[in-house]
Amino acid sequence: MIEFLRGYEGYLGEWLVEMSIASLRTLELMLVAFGLACAIGMVVALLRVSRFAPFSAFAKVYIGFFRGVPVLVILYWIYYALPEMGYEVLVISSYTAAVLGLGIHGGAFLAEVFRSGIESLHRGQMEAALSLGMTPASAMTYIILPQAIRVVVPPIANYAVGLLKETALCSIIAAPELMLRAKDLASSSFLPMHAFVLAAVFYYVMSFPLMRAAEYLEVSMGRGR
Repeated sequence: MIEFLRGYEGYLGEWLVEMSIASLRTLELMLVAFGLACAIGMVVALLRVSRFAPFSAFAKVYIGFFRGVPVLVILYWIYYALPEMGYEVLVISSYTAAVLGLGIHGGAFLAEVFRSGIESLHRGQMEAALSLGMTPASAMTYIILPQAIRVVVPPIANYAVGLLKETALCSIIAAPELMLRAKDLASSSFLPMHAFVLAAVFYYVMSFPLMRAAEYLEVSMGRGR
């Protein structure tokens, strides 16, 4: 153990700075992708519960397909495959590709979370709102969704924890984040184990507050119900 720790001599100070900067980029990537996934998930969930058959069918296909395809494959499609197929207009940066890949993939999972929250409410609430003269859109906005949020917040918080760890996959397309920086430091120092152990510490430090927040939300929302 002591011999292992000695391997950090001459590197630790520089690595801490480099990985701290990379961690901020990782958090930025996670937050932007999380926002995109929530937006996609909400739209797809509303299409999924729609009574208009084509909308519902499209949502089912989207959810089924992107839940069944690994996020790494989606990243490859967006960053490598589409430009090679002649879609030059889709040549984008690795960061943008990472956000799109994580957002599209996460949107399929969050769509089911949002759908389950909406459908957990008694159908009579929608009928009562409509009988009072509200439109379906206003009833969904002011009656159904505010109540559904209490149901879906805990699983969404848990998804955020998983998404933070999924950002490590984006290093495969050279997106600027923590794992890519750890690989670079490991290659330049010939100390891969030391670099990746330190990267694991940084991931844990970032994940721990999110895990605690998810646990708190799960308990508090459950108490509210």
